[in-house]
Amino acid sequence: MRLLFVCVGNTCRSQMAEALAKHKGHEAQSAGTSPGSAVAPKAIEVIEERGIDIGSQYPKSVDDIDTRGFDRIISMGCGVECSRLPMDDDWGIEDPYGGDVAFYRETRDKIERLLDLLE
Repeated sequence: MRLLFVCVGNTCRSQMAEALAKHKGHEAQSAGTSPGSAVAPKAIEVIEERGIDIGSQYPKSVDDIDTRGFDRIISMGCGVECSRLPMDDDWGIEDPYGGDVAFYRETRDKIERLLDLLE
């Protein structure tokens, strides 16, 4: 399945979703409507706990992504609205940015459960 995960900053949830989806065998990308400067260190940490290296991932703008051909475009739950993106779903996941590592782990686990429902 070809998946695009969208949020505002593209530093936490959507980056974790991209990495976890790829790990499960999907083709995945992530992007933000107002991307930050780097992937959040705690997001990197909790994904590495699953044996996945996301050190090469970086925040990207939805304006730089060719959105044609995705099977699903998923908002991570931050009220993202983008007139040119037909969102298929909103996962309603709270942004862990600024939270403790336990909150990042909870977020990761929610993403994993939602990905399992796609299969």
